Amino acid sequence: MQKEAENLKSRLTILALITVMVVLACGASQGAAAKKTTLVIDGEKINSSPPPVIKNGRTLVPVRLVSETLGARVKWNQENKTVDITKDNSSIKLRINNRLVDYNTTYGLSDVPPQIFDSRTFVPLRLVSNALGVSVGWDAASKTVYINSNKPADTEPFFDMKIQDINPGQVITESTGLQASFRGSASEIRFLLLDPETGKGPIIARGNSITGIHQWVPDPFYEGSRILAAAVYDSQGNFLAGDVVSVKLNVKPQVTLEGLENHQQITGTASLKPGLNFVASYVKYEITNKDTGNVIVTRKADPQGTYSWAPQYWDNGNTSIRVKAYDRLGQAHYSPPVEVNVSVDKKLALKGVSSGAEIEKPVTLWLSKNFSVSQVEYYLTNPQTSKETTLKRASGYSSFSWFPAPEKAGTWQLAARVKDSAGTTFTTNPITVHVPEKSRLLLNSIGPNQVLSGQVELKSSANVPLNKIEYRLISPGGDKKVIAGGSSPGKKYTWTPGNNDSGNWQIQAVGTTASRVITSESIPVRVYTGKVYSSKPVIEKSKFLDFASELAQESQRKTGMSAALQTAQAILETGWGQHSPVDKYSGKTSYNLFGIKGQGPAGSVTSNTWEEYNGKVYHIDAEFRAYNDPKGSWADHKELLLNAKWYDQYRAVMHNSLNGAWALRRDGYATDSQYPLKLINIIEKQNLHRLDHVGI
Repeated sequence: MQKEAENLKSRLTILALITVMVVLACGASQGAAAKKTTLVIDGEKINSSPPPVIKNGRTLVPVRLVSETLGARVKWNQENKTVDITKDNSSIKLRINNRLVDYNTTYGLSDVPPQIFDSRTFVPLRLVSNALGVSVGWDAASKTVYINSNKPADTEPFFDMKIQDINPGQVITESTGLQASFRGSASEIRFLLLDPETGKGPIIARGNSITGIHQWVPDPFYEGSRILAAAVYDSQGNFLAGDVVSVKLNVKPQVTLEGLENHQQITGTASLKPGLNFVASYVKYEITNKDTGNVIVTRKADPQGTYSWAPQYWDNGNTSIRVKAYDRLGQAHYSPPVEVNVSVDKKLALKGVSSGAEIEKPVTLWLSKNFSVSQVEYYLTNPQTSKETTLKRASGYSSFSWFPAPEKAGTWQLAARVKDSAGTTFTTNPITVHVPEKSRLLLNSIGPNQVLSGQVELKSSANVPLNKIEYRLISPGGDKKVIAGGSSPGKKYTWTPGNNDSGNWQIQAVGTTASRVITSESIPVRVYTGKVYSSKPVIEKSKFLDFASELAQESQRKTGMSAALQTAQAILETGWGQHSPVDKYSGKTSYNLFGIKGQGPAGSVTSNTWEEYNGKVYHIDAEFRAYNDPKGSWADHKELLLNAKWYDQYRAVMHNSLNGAWALRRDGYATDSQYPLKLINIIEKQNLHRLDHVGI
């Protein structure tokens, strides 16, 4: 192994020397340099057709011409886009657009990847020379490169960079700290796990501390022989230098349950967390009451997050808890069980209203409890007389919507009492509330600043009996007209605006009791009877995956952010590209793929967003960012994730699609508890992991 390493070092030294000489030869323009540069191999001038090309300051030559001139055999694999060059006991495998180079049983990196021009494979001249053990000379006056296959070369490393503390062929079984030495300036270091066959693989660790230690948590999905690569990049994601070493991944999954100790007594909520030495898709917690035999298995949970378990009274007893972690292959790995004793008291509390609240609209009263009840009663107590008034009594458990009438005006103690299955009575702590002496009428079906563009539902609630209800449209000048109503106050009425109703108005409910008229709050609305434009596709559904994947992979190259996760987000949030906001009044396209509000490079579009008023969810107008094309939206969304301070947890794991999906939820990107699982499901069904397999 030491001899192989020395051979590789020798080859890389030749590559470094040739690089310096060729760079000096390439000061002229690409076209001029290609015409003036002369190639001489073992004393013979080579008239190559096609001629060498210069790209990014490097001379590239047709691989077959140079190799066969040196007596080597060249084999092209169209399917894998690879070139195999052999001569005597030396061989080299090159991959198109990939810097990874196979030297027999060792690996190295080229500064310029092999490329195809005019249907011919071009490679750096110095790479072929290095692989076949030849030396190079440069004559500046005649702009001639001399290759001498009989003359040895001095030895020096090609890149001043090396992976530390990982030996060739080392077996990786658990979480491992990765570190590299590098002399120079760079913005980011990325560690990749490459497939020896394809030369591609996922980013497994990354960060801005170039020579710092970066933790690699292995994924069992990538078991077997692999190539560990370290590469440094500038701020635009351009490769600067790198190193590679062969490893073997043989993960021994280990799972522990953190947050509890054996024989611990649980008297309240317990915080459970998995300890993992591998990447997991999700975890479940299995809680077994050993006294009753009852088993609880939780829903899929965050493998990096904390799970709060609030045991109920019926969970009391000797309990065994373990965590099951599922890898990407669908295999479950169990932690050792932790044996605890659950001993919680019966707990009961009245919810839905706070102490000192003034009840001016309906409130929903409910109970927070940790035991089963057979009967519930909500009641008021007069603090002056201690007299009780029952609001609701029911068998079993139910919540209660309370809208107090004016005759209940005053200060009260609000409480609830229940009976458990044994018939024992329990009472909540009382809450002091104030009821105003006022008849109240609430318009429930619309909200402030709602835009009405079609049939409108009108419904109200009151704390006094009504004989009649009507709904009035009030103009900015104060003119009123009745638009709906009748003698059934609790009924839901409808109104369809006419063309003459367009504009800004207020809507008010007017109720008639046996003795008086009461009115609701006047709610400002806008009536629009013109054409309303709805969201429209960015691209055909069948083409969206390729469209999004291309944008995601370009973003990944620059940022290291998982392309699989980016693509899954775009699929989920746009319905496969079929729902992008447009201006509902003009039809202007926003190209907004992620629903970001505000002003964008192309201004904004007016679309719908959600609000809530009197318990009713409704639409109002909101401004969403508009872009000149979808690429602008994509870049803006990634800029948000990369720079907003609240996405720190996401940024730490953004190269990994599974960990990144869960981190987005922890950082508050989405309120939907199933958001990470929806993304992971899309990634698995569409095999999006392949998008994260990149080369160097």
